[in-house]
Amino acid sequence: MTAMARKSRIGSALLMSGLLGAALAVGVPAPPAGATDGQPTAPEPSWGSCERFLGQDSDVLPDARCATLSVPVDYANPTGPQAQLALIKIPATGKRIGALLVNPGGPGASAVDALAALGVGLAGSPITEHFDLVAFDPRGVGHSTPEVRCRTDAEFDAWRREPMVDYSPAGVARIEQLNRNLAQECLDKMGREFLAGVGTDSAARDMDVVRQALGDDQINFLGFSYGTDLGASYLEKFPNRVRAMVLDGAIDPAEDPMASITQQMTGFQVAFNDYAADCAKSVGCPLGTDPTQWVTRYHQLVDPLVAKPGPTSDPRGLSYQDAITGTFNALYTPEYWKFLTSGLLGLARHTDAGDLLLLADEYQGRDDYGQYNNGQDAFNAVRCVDAPTPTDPAVWADLDRRTRELAPFQAYGAFTGFAPRDICAFWPVPPTSLPHPAPPAPPGSVVVVSTTHDPATPYEAGVNLARELGAPLITYDGTQHTAVFNGDACVDGAVVRYLVDRVLPDNLHC
Repeated sequence: MTAMARKSRIGSALLMSGLLGAALAVGVPAPPAGATDGQPTAPEPSWGSCERFLGQDSDVLPDARCATLSVPVDYANPTGPQAQLALIKIPATGKRIGALLVNPGGPGASAVDALAALGVGLAGSPITEHFDLVAFDPRGVGHSTPEVRCRTDAEFDAWRREPMVDYSPAGVARIEQLNRNLAQECLDKMGREFLAGVGTDSAARDMDVVRQALGDDQINFLGFSYGTDLGASYLEKFPNRVRAMVLDGAIDPAEDPMASITQQMTGFQVAFNDYAADCAKSVGCPLGTDPTQWVTRYHQLVDPLVAKPGPTSDPRGLSYQDAITGTFNALYTPEYWKFLTSGLLGLARHTDAGDLLLLADEYQGRDDYGQYNNGQDAFNAVRCVDAPTPTDPAVWADLDRRTRELAPFQAYGAFTGFAPRDICAFWPVPPTSLPHPAPPAPPGSVVVVSTTHDPATPYEAGVNLARELGAPLITYDGTQHTAVFNGDACVDGAVVRYLVDRVLPDNLHC
């Protein structure tokens, strides 16, 4: 299992208690909104109905407007092939401060879809009063075109049925061949030029084209999870074009991919332990009540799926890989723990483990009709060009050894001394970015939020990013991925005061 940088769940369950009213603030002067630094001039988008992106869901946002915006696939060749970014805007209802751009994470998550849900949840708040809510799907992602899509729906289903647990030399060779094949399929379908341009470096430049198209001298930005990486990259490239930025569930840009994986696995084990402790409070918990046996009991339930899928009402059954993926998905938020318990109970009782399959489907972007969005293919395409990936098999074997120790719940069998290299080790284009500390940000331009038991973006990454930027840190005590606008009055109030009035929190603990 490779690291999974999961999108933030901004959805209908979003709670808005505790948002505080605030007075209008004056922004910091910035360069003119025109094209600079080699950026192409961006015309005003032709805004229209959002039905083309949201379908019938557009009815709940009658004021939302959508558009497309052209950006060069290669900024070194601005008149060459173009990508079309999908945009959504929900206009401010009162005295406008500016645009608040939102990215929900991934990489690979649709910001257009996420903003539609966020707009419903924030309706009537000071945020929707004073800001145009704006989002764009990064190139290759979501509703933007061309979309990164490397597999058919049938091929994705087949890939999920693969256990990928045989770490003998022959088993590792087979898994690596599957990774090679997928990387080649991406190259064949997308082309080298497009794959080379889908990284965060290009997305940050695209965000400035969006700023120009909106006619704003400065942006406001709210980034969750991977969105913090995009925000930090923009801040580095265009520091004077940021009025206020909130980075929640931070990725440390100085950390290399292997270190990120070990930190994530540590975080997921902490979240697993928190889930198991909560489960143990209820009679009939499938993991029992003995903390020393939680991991063992979990393996007793899921490991047999390697040989035979578990029972579900869906004819696919529950594969081993889907059980692990569904577990990871549930660990992002306590709201999903009940579904994990239900799925594990189905395995324990040999009845219906369908909730684990649904969790895996949600994570992988599969709908009720068996169709996938392109989130996972885009996830690979972006991360593989965002940082160098080791190709030495010994490095991956050592990583396997360490992650087994740090996160035993997700490890199958015994350490063999062999482990497959990730798909990024076989990616057909070189990385376009290198890990490096974020440079200090202009005073007052950014606030970082980090959750103590965040599994996907561990707390320490937020601490590190805040230190690098010289930014205040909001600490949220909890077991979940991201915290902003998720119902905590302490976090939400501080963020609203900052975005609206630019009142900086003083290393707040919520």
